[in-house]
Amino acid sequence: MIGGRRPLSGRKVGDRRVRIERPHSAYFRYTGPGQLTAKRAANVPKTGIGRAWARVKAVAIGRPLASEEEIGERLSKPKALAVFSSDAISSSAYASEEILRILVLGGAAAVVWSVPVALSIAVLLVIVTTSYRQVCHAYPSGGGAYAVARANLGVRVALLAAAALLFDYVMTVAVSIAAGIAATTSVVPELLPYRAELAIAATVLLAVANLRGLRESGNIFAIPTYAYVVGALALIGIGLARVVAGDPSATFPTPTVVPPEGGFEVLSVILIVRAFAFGSVALSGTEAITNGVPAFKPPEARNAANTMTAMGLLLGTIFVGVSILAFAFGIVPDPNEEVTLIAQVSQQVFGDGLVYVLFQVATTLILVLAANTGFNGAPRLARILAVDGFMPRQFAIVGDRLAFSWGIGILTASACLLIWLNDASVPALIPLYSIGIFLSFSISQAGMVRHWYDERGGGWRWKLGLNLVGAVVTGLVFVISAGSKIPNGAWIVLITVPILVGLMEWVRAQYRGQEAELFVAPEAVVPRPHRTQRVVVPVNGINRAVIQAVNVGRTIGSDIRAVYVTDDPDAGEELRERWIRQLPDVPFVVVESPYRALVGPFVAYLDVLDHTWSPEKEAPTTVVVLPEYVGRRWSDRFLYNQTARRLRAVLVGRERTVILDVPYRHGRGGSAAKAPDDPAATP
Repeated sequence: MIGGRRPLSGRKVGDRRVRIERPHSAYFRYTGPGQLTAKRAANVPKTGIGRAWARVKAVAIGRPLASEEEIGERLSKPKALAVFSSDAISSSAYASEEILRILVLGGAAAVVWSVPVALSIAVLLVIVTTSYRQVCHAYPSGGGAYAVARANLGVRVALLAAAALLFDYVMTVAVSIAAGIAATTSVVPELLPYRAELAIAATVLLAVANLRGLRESGNIFAIPTYAYVVGALALIGIGLARVVAGDPSATFPTPTVVPPEGGFEVLSVILIVRAFAFGSVALSGTEAITNGVPAFKPPEARNAANTMTAMGLLLGTIFVGVSILAFAFGIVPDPNEEVTLIAQVSQQVFGDGLVYVLFQVATTLILVLAANTGFNGAPRLARILAVDGFMPRQFAIVGDRLAFSWGIGILTASACLLIWLNDASVPALIPLYSIGIFLSFSISQAGMVRHWYDERGGGWRWKLGLNLVGAVVTGLVFVISAGSKIPNGAWIVLITVPILVGLMEWVRAQYRGQEAELFVAPEAVVPRPHRTQRVVVPVNGINRAVIQAVNVGRTIGSDIRAVYVTDDPDAGEELRERWIRQLPDVPFVVVESPYRALVGPFVAYLDVLDHTWSPEKEAPTTVVVLPEYVGRRWSDRFLYNQTARRLRAVLVGRERTVILDVPYRHGRGGSAAKAPDDPAATP
């Protein structure tokens, strides 16, 4: 234990006691022999700029959370529904519009098929939701399609699923926020020219909210999510009641649609298939719960499965209900993208009053916050991939607020780039959407088929049959979606996903090479090294920083020398005379540099030292000790140590070379105290 004893005498005879002094107690908890646990004070920055940045972070994202507080950050089912299902539920605000946007191209008769197409997508939703409930129970550690495929279909198929999901998570953020801004511009059309800027600002704000941590994200997202659900159910209930009551405006009229030039005049199977493909964006986000099972409160798997069921019921009800109302009132998408379909439906049902405005506000908020599905799913999936070695290890780092900061940052940058390139236009982004989702759907369902076949537990046949149906149906939808959307830019997805797979395999290969290079056999006993080592100190004169570095070098080995590189021979000889007088036991080497370079001649000198060693003996390790002066203020530090930085950059990775930085920090006050045994005190 770190500490000391100090005897104390009391006022009475024989009253003696011992005070145990533990200097570590302010920073550590003693948790066992040779084991300390750092307290929060140990992480407090020591520099002024560090403390200032810590205060900024505390205001923006909150105080740092300890690892043991993670269980308190878990989500209850109501909050998890808001956090993980906002994307799926909010897609009901634009999925019906995407169906009609395709069908109107076929003329008036084609619009009649909007409700059957919506119902067929709802059936697909039931299949997918039921199948994913089984994934929650079978793989409670999270990972979704990637975890299922990794366990049952092999690494490469798993990486394909992971790449597809990562791409679609980025699309989730971009599409959801763009749709939310579109809901706002439907009420305030004056903001339409600034929709891209507004969408990027909303993305950044949402990233900051997620950096605050899961529980606070749940608090932020719960109210808008449930406000939209209540408003949408009220919209459907009131609208259907008016239809049943025989409202004159709800007579299921045949809308007069003028197709664009070159459009279809006759209904075709291809048109219906394309409408189904574009409307299938309604299923976006349904897999997010399976990726985030560990974020639920215990029992995690059961709570996640029940939340999946609630999400499916709400999404199916709202999506089909909005589609029926749009058909009943003869509403079609605005070709100018000024007013959304759901805004037209709510205006028809609620009128132009306060209820309509409030519902549009709720729609805007849930669509913007629906991007939270991407912010929760992508960083968690990236963390799993990083742990498995397929992504840089930084993505596995948990931030101050128990959030995966690297994943959130990369996701934010990627989504903002997509929004800017497409001017936050939902129709421009939709063709890139949902293709990756259905690819991951089909892979995960195929993996579950293999899982049940290998496990063969109770009821395995009907479970296998259910996942087999899901695999076939979602596989067909993937083929249909990809084929239908290729003319609209879906080829970007089909190129990007394999590239991501290749990059992940490359990262894994790099880590495997590093592991093989650094491997130490567990049974090996590591002896003391017998290799000799020499110490080389690059100097620029005789000063306190140099002497401190030389003294450190003296403790490392007896073969030590100082090297002075200069383009002035006279200055070199003058410094040599002083060096011999003040540090006579350390050899001093002058390297003349007629081309005025510093780094090159110094490295060449090290090469010469290596070649002068006897080939029969193992070459020694060269320890290069770099003296560095640390300025009093952060603003001063760019003035110093530039040569040391250049030397370090060149020497890193050099064979049999160790770099040792020796910083010298000036004492506080006007001048440094000169100790009697301090050789630098001698002029």
